[in-house]
Formats: sequence, structure tokens, C-alpha cells
Amino acid sequence: MKEGKNNDKKSLRFLKGANTDWDELAKDCVCFANGRGGIIFIGIEDGDSSPPKNQSIKDPHLPEKIQKNIAHRTLNVGIAVTIEIAENKAEYIRLEIFRNAQTIASTTDGRYYTRVHDECTPVPPDEMARLAAEKNAYVWEEQITKRVPATRFDPQKRQVFLNDIRNSARVSDFIKEMPDEEIFEFYFFQKQGFLTNLGILWIGIRQDRASLLYPPAIQVIRYNESDEKVWKLLLDDYFRNPKELLNSVLSDVPDWQESIEVSEGMFRKNIQFFPIEVVRELVVNALVHRTYTMRGDIFINIFTDRLEIHSPGRLPFGVTPKNILSQSVRRNEHLSKVFYDLGLMEKEGSGYDLVYANLLASGKPIPEVKDLDDRVVVIVKKQFVSKQVIRLMDKASSEFNLKQRELITLGLLAQQQSYTAIELSKILTQDKEHGLRSWLGRLLDYDLVVKSGRGKGTQYAVNPEFIRQSQFKGKTSLKNIEDHRLEELIYKDVKAYPKSAFGDIHKRIGKEINKHKVRRIIKSMVDKGSLEKKGEKRWTRYSIK
Repeated sequence: MKEGKNNDKKSLRFLKGANTDWDELAKDCVCFANGRGGIIFIGIEDGDSSPPKNQSIKDPHLPEKIQKNIAHRTLNVGIAVTIEIAENKAEYIRLEIFRNAQTIASTTDGRYYTRVHDECTPVPPDEMARLAAEKNAYVWEEQITKRVPATRFDPQKRQVFLNDIRNSARVSDFIKEMPDEEIFEFYFFQKQGFLTNLGILWIGIRQDRASLLYPPAIQVIRYNESDEKVWKLLLDDYFRNPKELLNSVLSDVPDWQESIEVSEGMFRKNIQFFPIEVVRELVVNALVHRTYTMRGDIFINIFTDRLEIHSPGRLPFGVTPKNILSQSVRRNEHLSKVFYDLGLMEKEGSGYDLVYANLLASGKPIPEVKDLDDRVVVIVKKQFVSKQVIRLMDKASSEFNLKQRELITLGLLAQQQSYTAIELSKILTQDKEHGLRSWLGRLLDYDLVVKSGRGKGTQYAVNPEFIRQSQFKGKTSLKNIEDHRLEELIYKDVKAYPKSAFGDIHKRIGKEINKHKVRRIIKSMVDKGSLEKKGEKRWTRYSIK
């Protein structure tokens, strides 16, 4: 029982009688109601999976008190409160909050919150319309407003789906052995004798699919050097379901076959300009996470120097271009489940990991994600950083069984030679040290990456020995300068420019050197007596003693 998007835990000490912070509990209930619903376990400590042994709820009327106080402090929030008994016979309170699919929940003093990952986040006024649109998108899949009978389907698409499910390694035997009708109900393709929007999308006939509010359509357009259209593939006739749309994009666009040749000794290796795994994952993301309550086609624009994929709607609430590697929110939950069970997409939260790993392993820059007013744009550059980076990454991949996150971290360091811990954390959106450790993984143990400095001056770089072995010819840089050489550089600079401020010294010797490292060496030189310090803070000046 871990804290996450759909559950939270609080100690029984949270309920302090007249001193209970009911406003805090009301805020948490609003968060869950505006998200996917959830459960708050009161009486289970953070980090524990069960309540303390012999714990008992002495007041049998406590559920009623919780119900009453939440009702007085919230609007559009539905809850159910019960006293439960755990396996160790200890008691705890189970507070279930129901998802509010139609309206937006709030506190009675007009505050709005929603659940993002495992945190309660306030919703600012300018994001209210976006939250309302998200809530409509949540219920789109299950709606049966078209009143299409469950017996009106495309026989071929229906049979292909059943065969795919029963042959999938990701589907349990329990589901595979269900009768056909139960499988369709399990995947929310039909309900109450009618096809849902999701069912129409996947197994419906063309006329019904076209009658959906905004059925998916894809346009693939190639541009020349003058940004003029020279080729187009239109997939907007509504004959295809999402899987067939994906297959058409992957098989009918010749650009995915273009590659560059990289020599490996007496052998040669072809590296695709746009790796097919990256294209697949980005198109799947566009199909699965787009807003089906908003008009707009998916555009795949192929330029001479880049690939752009435009998807209608904004990123899910709580996901931004900066945290897209660490945050994962499924907008179309049931469609995502179908794609995953059919092996068409990676598990939740690992799609962009795969994109980053593939691009970095191919010596290419990481993708650029733009969250615009009405669409999300993902840009993949066509050019390679260098062939030497490709050789280095290929050597590391072949000699070590690296995990996806380790490949991403090594690729980032190989392209930039080194990063400080702060810079690396910012790229990987890890605000805690243990989070960064999970991305470094075994790179330090394998001696692929070396660590220097400490605290804010901690720096990570690809091991120079491994660089020599892979015959990597990168640009010369001062980012990884040794301490004794940096000390000599600072000494010569201050000797030539006495009474210098820290910023001036840092600028002259090289701004690519980490400022915390420079500050640490200067402090050490002052302590040893080789430098003299006068003044305080911004007026501090350094001279040769």
C-alpha cells in the first residue's frame, strides 16, 4: 500500500478531536475528487503497509464526524467513510473519495485543488478552463451517447482485436478465457447493450466512427528546404482504428528508412535519422494522450532538419515539458490500457524514457517538447551531435548491460562532456539526491562515469579512460579541469589582475568551469595564504598575498 495518485495515508494522530485540521483533510478530498478519485487511509503511518498492532478506533461515531465536517467544508465532493480491520487485527479508517466526472470540486471558501502524481496541487484561475476540459476528457471513452447497438460492428476489426488480446503476452489467462462479450465489457468497448465511444473507435463501422465528435485523423506532410509541401499522406477517411492508423504511419512513410553510415573498424553501421522506435512511441503518445473532445488532426511534419509531431490539446494537467520524464498522467485511461495490452506502447511513465534513450544512444539531441495553447508539439532533430558520440554509446551498450535510465544519463554526459549534479538534476527533473542516484545507477560502479567535488560543486563526467578506449574525439574544454591546474590558473589570473571580484575571475578563466568548484578552490587558496581576501559579499576582492 504505497502513497500515489489514488491513495494517501495519515496517522491516527491527525484526528485531534476539537483541534483536528479539518481544512487540510477537506483540501485532500477536493484533490482526489478533481482527479481520478482515491482513498485516504487514516491510521496507517507513512512508509507502513498496515496500521500499528493493537490500534483501535475508540470513537465509533468518528466516520459520521468526518462525513459531516467534509460536507461542511467542500462542494461537489462525495465520500464514504468506514472503520476497517486490517490483517493484524488493528483498526483504521478508510475514507474513499469518488471521482467527480461532471463538475469541479472546491472548498467552501472557493479554493480549487487537484491531484498531480502524489501531491495536492492548487489550481490557479487561469487553469480552470483546462481542468474542466480534462474532466470531460476523462469520461469521453465510456460515453454511449451515440446509442450504437453493440451488435453493429466491423466483423473483421472485432475478430482481429479478439485474436490480438488472446495472443498477447501482457494479458492474463483469466481475461483470455472470458467469453467475447465479457472481453469487450472488460475493455469498456460496450456498456448497457451499446458500443461506447472507445468501442466505436476500435471495432465500429466507418459511418459510426466518422460520427464521433472528433475521431482521430493523421496528416503526414514532407517539406523541402524552402518549407514548401512536396508530399502528403492523408489518413482521414475513418476506415482505420487507432492500431491501423499507427501501422499505416510506420509502413507507408519512406522517410523512416533514411539513415547515415558510421564506420566501426572494418564494419559499417546504419543509424536512422529518425529511429523507428522513437517515431512509434511519439505517434502512440499522440493517439493515446490527445484530447478527443477537441477538434484537430494529428500532424506529422517532416522538414529537412527536423521532425515535428503536433497533437490536439495540451499536456495533461500536472505534466509540463520540464517534468515530462518524471510525471505521467493517463488522459484516456481505457485507450491506454488497450494499447499497452496489445503491446503497442510501453508501460505508463516509460514512453519518454524510451524516446530519450534511443535518441541519445544514436548520438542525437533530446527531443524538444512545446505545450502551446491548443496543441502539444514534439520536435526531433535530424542531425547527429557527432559520430564519436555514437561510437562511445555503442561501445558502452555492447560491453555493459545498461538500463534505460543509465543510457540516458551516459548519453547526456557524452554529449556535454560533464554536468554538475544541479544541472543533471534539472534536466532529469530530480529534486532529491536519491532520485538522481536512480538515474546514475551502476555507471559509477562500472567506471563509465567519474564523480568529483562535493555538495553544490559535485560534477559528473564520462571516465577519461573509457573515452580513450572508444577513441572519442570531443572538443577540448575546461569543465573537467583538475583542482591543482585550476588553482594555478586562478593564481596567474589574479597575479595579472589584482583586486579582482569573483565574477571577473570566473569570467576570465572560463565560465564553463563550475562556479561552485571555482569558489571552493579560491577559499582553499585563501586558507593556505596564497590569496588575500578583502571586503565582504559582493565587495570582496582577491589579490596575491
